[in-house]
Amino acid sequence: MRAGKILFAAVACTVAACSSGVAATETQTAPPPAQVTLGTGGAGGTGSYPAAAWPQYGQNAARTGIAADLPAAGPLSHRWTARLDGAVYGQPLVVGDTVIAATENDTVYALSESTGAVVWRHHLGTPVPRSTLQCGDIDPLGITGTPVYDQGNGLVYAVAETTGYHHVLFGLAVSDGAIRVQRDIDIATAGNHPSNDQQRPALAIGGGRVYAAFGGLAGDCGTYIGFIAGVPLSGSGPLVSWHTPTTREGAIWATGGPVTGPDGDLWVSTGNGAAENPAEPYDGSDSVVKLTPNLVRADFFAPATWADDNANDRDLGSTQPVLAAGNTAFIIGKRGVGYLLNAAGLGGIGHQLAEQTICGAFGAAAVSGSTVYEPCSDGGLAAVSVSAAQRNISVLWRGPGDSNGSPVVGGGAVWVTHYDPGGSSSGNTLYELDPATGAVRHQLAVAAGLPHFSSLSLAGGTAFLGTLDGVVAVNGA
Repeated sequence: MRAGKILFAAVACTVAACSSGVAATETQTAPPPAQVTLGTGGAGGTGSYPAAAWPQYGQNAARTGIAADLPAAGPLSHRWTARLDGAVYGQPLVVGDTVIAATENDTVYALSESTGAVVWRHHLGTPVPRSTLQCGDIDPLGITGTPVYDQGNGLVYAVAETTGYHHVLFGLAVSDGAIRVQRDIDIATAGNHPSNDQQRPALAIGGGRVYAAFGGLAGDCGTYIGFIAGVPLSGSGPLVSWHTPTTREGAIWATGGPVTGPDGDLWVSTGNGAAENPAEPYDGSDSVVKLTPNLVRADFFAPATWADDNANDRDLGSTQPVLAAGNTAFIIGKRGVGYLLNAAGLGGIGHQLAEQTICGAFGAAAVSGSTVYEPCSDGGLAAVSVSAAQRNISVLWRGPGDSNGSPVVGGGAVWVTHYDPGGSSSGNTLYELDPATGAVRHQLAVAAGLPHFSSLSLAGGTAFLGTLDGVVAVNGA
């Protein structure tokens, strides 16, 4: 993994929004150890719960990053800023007329979409201080992965890391933040210790379960093995899980989280593993993996360079795989090589349809048809045309040279941020780009620090960005 070396300061601020006047409901409850589950008629029901314009990372289960039916994008202006009690690493969700944000202080907020005022908040526990961890770049470590909303039961699911190194899945009522589901989802496997696990990828929902994936801390300290766990939406019943079949590491850490294919299978990527010599047996790391809903490996791809990738920290798992038009899968990792794959049959080691050096990519790509927007760490966002049928990879354009965030698409524009990897509040920018050329139509300075792999959500002509001390809303999107 070893994604970042810089310690971020997750700024703890007094809870406040730029606009007030909306009464806030505050719930302060330390999570009890007992399992809490939905009662009869809970999960999966058809109750009158609000629809969501942005219910999960990338807007939808396929993680395309596309917001449909938005007004045409235009000039950008600041709308409101909500200063919360910690950093917001995940994409804000937009559910009904509220924005849902989760902080590294283990607090989930509902904010007024129009003003940013706090509607309700629920503090779920005490996060883990960086000083108690062997390594890492987030302080404190609380809720990092983007939550997910299920309209079927009206719950927002989030995984909080709490004192004692517990990773706890919560399901909160979107109406008032009340806890309806609570369950510890740490998996006891050889080579794992919860103090070394980090739940960075976005959560996913499918087949009656919520899925959470895990990697290690920045710096790859201690013993861990990447894994994904599936929990019934009700919170009760057996878990399903899969771990990278290596003896150490093999993190699942790309921020976009599991990608759901048209058949309901889950697509993830894994990082560096134990095997570092091509003469050794392949250990399942450095790969694209297709999993059934029960988390059984159905197919995989690994580059022929997997051993060198493992030995030199060039893991493929720094982004999630993208599913494009025409049974096309595509991924770029730290090595900077884009691999074009046949989604109908990944073929194992070295069976890419084509490859091309493009850029080192970190975060989550967006995809519209056969065009993939990759979050390059240098040289700016890359728009790439891909076709499995034609075995073709073609770079269409590169965005602003400093754009390094994870893109989304909506309102006839491509959106991407520049964030300072050092966590500074200066120089951070939101860009609105022409999708045909990558030219900058409009841009706006963001007067707040943005987290690593910064991304945003779109809804109703507004962009919502998580920051190192809350959420910023921008008009014109």
